[in-house]
Amino acid sequence: MEKEKIKSGGILGWIEKVGNRLPHPITLFFILSVITLILSWFVSYLGISVIHPVTGETVQAVNLLSREGVQNIFSRAVSNFTGFAPLGTVLVAMLGVGVADRTGLIKALLKLLVLGAPDRLITAAVVFAGIMSNVASDAGYVVLVPLGAIIFAVKGRHPLAGLAAAFAGVSGGFSANLLLSTLDPLLAGLTAESARILDPNYSVAPTVNWYFMIASTFLITIVGTWVTERIVAPRLGKYEGKLVEKLEEVTKEEKKGLLWALIALLLTVAFFAFLTVPENGILRNEQGQLIQGVTPFVQSMVPIIALLFLIPGIAFGLAVGTVRNNYDIATYLSKSMEEMGGYIALAFVAGQFVAYFNWSNIGTILAVSGAEFLQTINLTGIPLIVMFVIVTGFINLFLGSASAKWAIMAPVFVPLFMQLGYAPEFTQLAYRIGDSVTNIISPLMPYFAIIIAFAEKYDKNVGIGTLISTMLPYSIAFLITWTLMLIVWFYLLLPIGPGGSIFL
Repeated sequence: MEKEKIKSGGILGWIEKVGNRLPHPITLFFILSVITLILSWFVSYLGISVIHPVTGETVQAVNLLSREGVQNIFSRAVSNFTGFAPLGTVLVAMLGVGVADRTGLIKALLKLLVLGAPDRLITAAVVFAGIMSNVASDAGYVVLVPLGAIIFAVKGRHPLAGLAAAFAGVSGGFSANLLLSTLDPLLAGLTAESARILDPNYSVAPTVNWYFMIASTFLITIVGTWVTERIVAPRLGKYEGKLVEKLEEVTKEEKKGLLWALIALLLTVAFFAFLTVPENGILRNEQGQLIQGVTPFVQSMVPIIALLFLIPGIAFGLAVGTVRNNYDIATYLSKSMEEMGGYIALAFVAGQFVAYFNWSNIGTILAVSGAEFLQTINLTGIPLIVMFVIVTGFINLFLGSASAKWAIMAPVFVPLFMQLGYAPEFTQLAYRIGDSVTNIISPLMPYFAIIIAFAEKYDKNVGIGTLISTMLPYSIAFLITWTLMLIVWFYLLLPIGPGGSIFL
């Protein structure tokens, strides 16, 4: 009775109840698609428009119920589905992860990592691994989030608490990392272009936020662990679902398989090192760049991740006998896709909604309007910085892509902050906080649907309300503590990264 009270009480319980009264995610995305169509007509009818900060062109809401709009709805339905960004990422990565799972490799690894480890240490490791997975772009959503659930289930804890901890690290701490990720050069390029509006010779290196993001990695790990242990896990209570994950001691055969898998992994890494390390490596672009801009290596990240699971998984299976011939491998690949049927159906509807929302220009209008709002309130110093983080977080609820959003906001805010004496690198830093902290509570975030699909494996009654109410404490805690750290950095004038500064 007490556990039920903890789970359903308070504001989080109210959010969960309200959210779970919403229809199934597939139905909800269909309803949102219809609402977007109607809203596009209404906003277009009102003649609402904004001036694009980059092109200077007038951006008007597009009526999707016009003759051309209806034609696009039907003629581009298939491309909306196949072009839905998370679809290919999830399916390709799951091919490799699925084989590694079914051969027994992942379970054997979990035995080594989990058995005997303290719960709190496991929680911190899950959050930290989620943060570090951002080096591989979006692969963490597919790999780390379900693994977080499995790890907690094995420890006899609620698997949704593990899923939440991993999701918080992967998405809520998206910009933090000990290493440079593919996001750093992408944002730096947009920041430099915006700074050149006032200074034609201004340049921004990908490393300009690195020191701050290294510190942020430890902050998000600590805060994420605290929220999991003190708020999320107690609220979820004891797991009473039917799906039970159990681990026995590592067997002699599994130790042999792990050795084979390690050798296979090292050989695979060596192969990709051969393709990337030389200055003229095949996966470098024509300028010899590896991660700066759009390079073959960056574009190949998902299949690389898949192979890093697939090849060691096959090697493990050959050693322990779970792979006897090529038919076993083909069966494992097929089984991996069978389990993704629900997600594929969800991706079709979500893909239509995302396309409609982009076509309507409503997201762009919201972003530019938010920027104009900050320009008109005449704040300076810390209040301006805090408000900028909050507005960015709000816009992120509707326009999830970090690069697309920054492409719209940077030309407005980078010159504005430069005129107030703040360096473009610092403006980019503040943006990255707001862009990260609300990812985990936005149903419009592309990977939100796949997280729900993972959660439904353990609880068929999980809905949007369950996930939002579970992740909201992380979002609030990250926003407060990360912003406070930014303020401390600001007042102490600490270096934010090589080549970066707070003031011009």
